[in-house]
Amino acid sequence: MPMIIELADRLQNVEDYYFVKKIEQIKQMVSEGKRVINFGIGNPDLMPPQPAIDALVESAKLTNTHGYQPYKGTLNLRKAFSDFYQKTYSVTLDAQYEVLPLLGSKEGILHILMAFVNPNEAVLIPNPGYPSYTSLSKLVGAKIVNYNLKHSHNWYPDFEELEILVSKYSPKLLWFNYPNMPTGTPANKAVFEKLIDFAHKNKILLCHDNPYSLVANSKSPLSILSLNGAKEVSIELNSLSKSFNMAGWRIGAAMGKKEYIDAILRVKSNIDSGMFLPVQEAAIQALNINQEWHKMRNEIYIKRRKLI
Repeated sequence: MPMIIELADRLQNVEDYYFVKKIEQIKQMVSEGKRVINFGIGNPDLMPPQPAIDALVESAKLTNTHGYQPYKGTLNLRKAFSDFYQKTYSVTLDAQYEVLPLLGSKEGILHILMAFVNPNEAVLIPNPGYPSYTSLSKLVGAKIVNYNLKHSHNWYPDFEELEILVSKYSPKLLWFNYPNMPTGTPANKAVFEKLIDFAHKNKILLCHDNPYSLVANSKSPLSILSLNGAKEVSIELNSLSKSFNMAGWRIGAAMGKKEYIDAILRVKSNIDSGMFLPVQEAAIQALNINQEWHKMRNEIYIKRRKLI
């Protein structure tokens, strides 16, 4: 029996998330007795830091940790993100105003789009790139404008192409992420500086998605917010999913200028009711883990990469 009403227009050009069908396909193959090595979604199979697990368990045992929490997360969690950014990227963030914890950074993509992009306004999206930049932009009715990442440019943006796209479409926002998914290209300070200048010149908001900087990365971790002039034109997303083997915990954050964070919070606070406090306590412990833990994880990944 068909539905009694029609789908909303926003779903006409949006499919299920790419990996929904792939995961079902893999389950079917496994049920048929086939041995599948999954090169699809990045889903860590190593354990999170033990102090994070301990904090989750101990906090969940308490009677006063199960109620609603602040929409912008506890101040202790925001301070933990702020301290993590200082020691990891040499970025100074005001924990009160410039950090917004998220239920995974993926939700931040939608919140940012809802906060800053009107229907039919253009958004610059890398090709190839993370599928959610496109699908979530479609959900808000944005105009998708792809810019190409090419081997001939070492998988970095072609600024001549970007200038042409700006003159043609007047985009409002530009998505990018380095270390890059899917090419693996590392972050590059000179490229980031050019993007910052480009954004100032063209009045475009940069959105840097930065979940891979600690994973088997041979270069020093880089945040765009560490560069001069970045805070005026940039928001950065980060996540504990890959860096701390906590993908299913759904913990991320948006970092940036107070005015940008306030706008994102106006969307977020109308959608969810805050993060479970024991998860926040666990995230604090993870963010405070020493570099030796990251080194041990990366040694395993590098060994696997050589086998591949």
